[in-house]
Amino acid sequence: MQSSYARIPAGDGGTVDLSRHLGAVRRFLMKRAPIGEVDDLVQEVALRMQTRRATEAIDNVEGYLFQVAQSVLADRGRRDTVRHRSAHDSLEEFHHPVEDRSPERVLQGKEHLAQLIAAMNDLPDRTRQAFVLHRFEEMSYAAIARHLGISVSAVEKHIMKAIKLLSGSLR
Repeated sequence: MQSSYARIPAGDGGTVDLSRHLGAVRRFLMKRAPIGEVDDLVQEVALRMQTRRATEAIDNVEGYLFQVAQSVLADRGRRDTVRHRSAHDSLEEFHHPVEDRSPERVLQGKEHLAQLIAAMNDLPDRTRQAFVLHRFEEMSYAAIARHLGISVSAVEKHIMKAIKLLSGSLR
């Protein structure tokens, strides 16, 4: 944290190096904010001190620093309230698990797909056609009925039959 912070005019006509006081500001903030936010808050205090547009010197630099630190905390509190920060969940690694693609899982997937294709080939022709048009071509029941020259009710029965036979063959 010992960097070349700007020197600010002091009340005695000299200047004060902010870095000498930031350790005390850090301790002040550590008692009032989560530890993970302290560095950002200290940086915000230093930034506000450097960019302030006051033309007069500061009589009590340390007191003014703590006033700025309290203001930074208040601003963070208001911002958190407006943004409903307490209702947010942090995104952690366990929220996004990585799926393991082991050779065994790949082989199981290929076997499962082969079983599904074999089961689809075993379906009666009309049932397979209705199922493929609906599930893979995304056609509506009415469009399938027109295409196959059957009723919508017959399409429904063919698709239900396909689902029943396919789910039974994959167990």
